[in-house]
Amino acid sequence: MSDFDSRLALLGWDAGYEEKFKQVAGPRDAAARVIADYGAEYLLHDGGATRRATSRRVDPAVGDWVAFEGGVIKGILERRTVFSRHAAGAETLEQVLAANVDVTFVLAAATDVNPRRIERYLTVAWQSGAVPIVVLTKADITDAAGVMRAELEAVAAGAPVIVTSSVSGEGLDEIALQLQPARTGVLLGPSGTGKSTLINAIVGAAVMRTREIHRSGEGRHMTSHRQLVQLPAGGMIIDTPGLREAQLWEGEDALANIFEDVEALALQCRFSDCAHVTEPGCAIKSALADGTLDGGRLTSYRKLRRELRAVAAKTDARIRLEDRKKWKQTSMATRRARP
Repeated sequence: MSDFDSRLALLGWDAGYEEKFKQVAGPRDAAARVIADYGAEYLLHDGGATRRATSRRVDPAVGDWVAFEGGVIKGILERRTVFSRHAAGAETLEQVLAANVDVTFVLAAATDVNPRRIERYLTVAWQSGAVPIVVLTKADITDAAGVMRAELEAVAAGAPVIVTSSVSGEGLDEIALQLQPARTGVLLGPSGTGKSTLINAIVGAAVMRTREIHRSGEGRHMTSHRQLVQLPAGGMIIDTPGLREAQLWEGEDALANIFEDVEALALQCRFSDCAHVTEPGCAIKSALADGTLDGGRLTSYRKLRRELRAVAAKTDARIRLEDRKKWKQTSMATRRARP
């Protein structure tokens, strides 16, 4: 491996990206990774130094590998994982917020552990293709971190749960280890979960701006642009304000990773098209009745499934026709049932 490739490898470059680069690069193009998106310009790292790109022929995202020449981004290498949301003002247009992420850290602050919110963020993580890890932050402000960890493990669907404190340093080495030697992570969670503070604590310097933490433990996220931060021990973390919204994009299969228990119960129902409302022999209704399935978890599953189907229906005429047919059948059945 050349010195150039060795330096790029610290940013995650490998033989697979080398092959993809050959497919999009011109004879004078160089390879680089997008490490910051400032809107009007991008900051790239080519393994040796940072470069500014003020012009582009494509729309890259932080984490993308690109081919560039003279400050112009000319091509994007095929992405391995993608975090997306709906573009502002558009119904079906995808906006990529981060790319080529290996690990997703789903954050929950000890001041506000919300299982339903965690389920949503885990769905987003699985949709992206990255491996999810749940992180409990601000553990230093509570005496119930162990109880909270157990609560998070109950909804994490097998994903590891790491308890952290940016004050005491608990769990920081464990997070850093997940990213070595050159893996990329992304922080996913709402404002106030301590994402920027966590990055600063791992790096050991104030590389991300944060607001003063209130005595309640709450804080506000200050990131105004998307940025990839290199860690001293190896690896990278992406912090992006757009990921705080946890919008679902596409991929109903992601729910199977989070709600395996619900979908396994549905397969035990007497009828394959059971709606789990009034049908006899419904395994989900039985599980609700005996307490083996939490009602809030089922509600969350249904909500996320409806949302994902609505997104898919915007681009799939077949799904729109199926939903319209089902609505008509339900409407007719309701009218026939009226006295």
